[in-house]
Amino acid sequence: MSSTTIERRELGRFLAVAGKQFADGQGPAEMFSRAVDAAWHQMLGTPEYAAFSTEHAGSVLGHREMSGSGPIGWVAAYEEAYGPLPEIWFTDADGVLDEVALARYKETGKVVAEWDCGPTTGDGDDAAPGSR
Repeated sequence: MSSTTIERRELGRFLAVAGKQFADGQGPAEMFSRAVDAAWHQMLGTPEYAAFSTEHAGSVLGHREMSGSGPIGWVAAYEEAYGPLPEIWFTDADGVLDEVALARYKETGKVVAEWDCGPTTGDGDDAAPGSR
């Protein structure tokens, strides 16, 4: 079995929170971390992903384009399950930490960010660019 990176660990936690949101009838969780999203993209379409998603979310969650900005609604649910968000959530795909966003989160407990994708319930039309 491959070693788990922090990005993969956080992807698993994100999928768990996202799966619970769907189960509770809420909308999709916003993927605002470029670093965690990069790990998601690496796993999508691999045989391993279905098992990974099912293990964490209880089902296979898909991935779709979903742009927006504003408060990230799932942070409290994450903190309740796992504690404060680690720095990786405020890191871009090149490993550069957004110190201002991290400081704001530590000060206020809230995350306001932009995102361009999120999970779907895996109905098959995800992962393809431009699909709705």
